[in-house]
Amino acid sequence: MKEIHISSKQRNQMIDITDDVQHLVKEGKINEGYVIIYVPHTTAGITINEGADPSVQQDIIKTLQQLIPEKNNYEHEEGNSDAHIKASLLGSSVTLLVNKGKLVLGTWQHIFFYEGDGPRNRMVYIHIGKTR
Repeated sequence: MKEIHISSKQRNQMIDITDDVQHLVKEGKINEGYVIIYVPHTTAGITINEGADPSVQQDIIKTLQQLIPEKNNYEHEEGNSDAHIKASLLGSSVTLLVNKGKLVLGTWQHIFFYEGDGPRNRMVYIHIGKTR
């Protein structure tokens, strides 16, 4: 298992980790297989979406903030209930295929770490498996 260390700079932020994951696939000399990307934090998540236009990430963050506002009479006393809910919606893991040594992603797809309670230092676990 490998790790990627992330330092977020904002409370809500999407950080592209596609190149980091692809580098680990190349380093592991995986030709055919899979990658599991897991976020062990309850106020952060992982998602795959468009990476070509940064306004898409801004729209995702803006919409999450509108749907789940930071302040909303939550019971949780730490002041980060919204981040817990957003992380639950996005999920804590994604699985990708590897073919010919490359991540199988659509033309515009990138892998994003979602920070919901930053700035923080975070970790993402990467498990790479071979199928051949």
